[in-house]
Amino acid sequence: MRFIESKFKNKKPLICYFMAGYPSLEKSYETAKALIEAGADILEVGLPFSDPVADGPTIQVAHEKAVKDGITPVNVFQLTQKIKQNFPDTPLILMTYYNPIFVMGEEKFCQMAKDSGIDGFIVPDLPPEEAEGFKQMVNKNGLDMIFLLAPTSHEDRIKKIGDMSDSFIYYVSLTGITGERETLPWQELEEKVKQIKKITGKFVAVGFGVSKKEHTQKLSKIADGVIVGSAVVKLQGKADIEGIKNLVKELKEGLK
Repeated sequence: MRFIESKFKNKKPLICYFMAGYPSLEKSYETAKALIEAGADILEVGLPFSDPVADGPTIQVAHEKAVKDGITPVNVFQLTQKIKQNFPDTPLILMTYYNPIFVMGEEKFCQMAKDSGIDGFIVPDLPPEEAEGFKQMVNKNGLDMIFLLAPTSHEDRIKKIGDMSDSFIYYVSLTGITGERETLPWQELEEKVKQIKKITGKFVAVGFGVSKKEHTQKLSKIADGVIVGSAVVKLQGKADIEGIKNLVKELKEGLK
C-alpha cells in the first residue's frame, strides 16, 4: 500500500494545506509543526507561484507575499526536508502549478521532491490529458499523482481521473476558487462522492470551503477524508500558532 493511501485505512484523515515560506520560511515551518502536533494526518504544501489561478483571495495573498520575498522551489524543498526529518510519519503532498516544474525540468523536479521528503503532487493546472509523461516520471520516483475532480465532471472524466490518480481523488466541493464558506451543497456533495467512489473505487477527499467542525462532522459521513486550506492560511498569515492548533483540534473533533 502507498504511504499516502495508508492514512485512509481505518480513519478519515484531515489533510491540511499551508503555504511554504509564508509569512517567512521559519514561520511556515512553525505552522507545519503546529498542524502535525495538533493532529493533521497529511500536509499539503503550497509552492509559491505568481499566478495561482485556482486559489481564492486568502491563499493568493500568501502566494504573492512568498513570491515577493523570493521564496524558490529549492527553499520549499529545504523546508519539506526539515519537516520530513522531524515528522517522518506524516505524508507531504506538494501543491504546485505546472510552470515551476516546467522551468526546472520534470525529472529534476521529481528527484528533488523525492529527496526532500515529498510523497506526492497535486498540480491543479495540469489536466490528466496532458499529464501522462509527468505522471510516469512521478511514479518512477515512487511518488503519487493526485488529481482534482469538480462538481461539473461527467462520467468519462471521472473514470479518466480515477485511472490516473494514486492513493485518492481530491473532490472540489464547489465550482470556483478556494476559500472558506459558511455552508456547502451537502446533498449534491453526497450524491457526487457516491458516484465517484462507485466509478473509480478510489478514496475521495473533499476540499474547498471547509473551515469548521460542523463541516467536518457532515463530511465524515460522506467522504473518506477532508481537506482544509484557506482557514489555515488565514491564521498562518498572522503567525497565530495557537489559533492553528485550535482549528485542527476542532476539525478533528468533527471527524471522530
